[in-house]
Amino acid sequence: MKVHTIKLAIRLFFLTTSSAILAQNDFQGKAYYQTKTTIDLSNFGGRELSEERKKQIAERMKSRLEKTFILTFNQLESLYKEEARLETPGQGSGMRFSMMNINGGEQYKNVKTQQILKEQEFMGKQFLINDSLQKLDWKLGTETKIIGQYTCFKATAIKKAEGFDFSSFRRRPNNEKVKDSTNNTNKEAEDLPKEVLVTAWYTPQIPINQGPDMYWGLPGLILEVNADRTTILCTKIILNPKEKKVIEVPSKGKDISQQAYDLVVKEKMEEMRQMYRGSRFHRGRR
Repeated sequence: MKVHTIKLAIRLFFLTTSSAILAQNDFQGKAYYQTKTTIDLSNFGGRELSEERKKQIAERMKSRLEKTFILTFNQLESLYKEEARLETPGQGSGMRFSMMNINGGEQYKNVKTQQILKEQEFMGKQFLINDSLQKLDWKLGTETKIIGQYTCFKATAIKKAEGFDFSSFRRRPNNEKVKDSTNNTNKEAEDLPKEVLVTAWYTPQIPINQGPDMYWGLPGLILEVNADRTTILCTKIILNPKEKKVIEVPSKGKDISQQAYDLVVKEKMEEMRQMYRGSRFHRGRR
């Protein structure tokens, strides 16, 4: 109980002393994040792919799963976008996400209006996902750790696992049994988790309600997130940079809700799955 009281006092101290940060009407900051996602290719390609080939695919995809993002934020808004970089020779070849033409663009969050906007390209079409911020039921803990020069507190939440699982190349089930071409239940889809534990580390020293990707809702900037196979870690923070940047609201693409967009992706992925099964069936009959 005594330790909990001390850490609560520390948190309140940070909130009080950090209020000066937000005193300026033009307060702004930039946070740089490194993201890393591990992938599971153990069930990818069935018996047609050797372990050596799976290893080669994993190596080629590594650079696609390790990225740098910049979060530009003020008291109410944030814009999360990938940092531009040059691809190394050969990086564009082989297995990669672009085989499905999925490219994420800028992501905007407004904690006052509870709105999230995200530009998303899929199969050559541009979409503008326009929805409400997903609210997570954060459980605030007392455990702390230092990230850079900031003291961070731990928080956890459970979020629903949805969409396509790129980290393991499997489609998440949509409350129905998925069957393969031999009419046997697809255990891979059934074994996927319905919920994901999210562990976040936030700092009250920067008392804004923002974080990387879709994460927000804590009494301080979120500096680290661990969810399923993905880790997002802040590597640099710049507060009140000399050159202020206007946080522009994304506007490119067909306006669509997250649920409707997920349905578009699901239908197209199922179509590609059936085409793959059909081509494999015809090859087997030759």
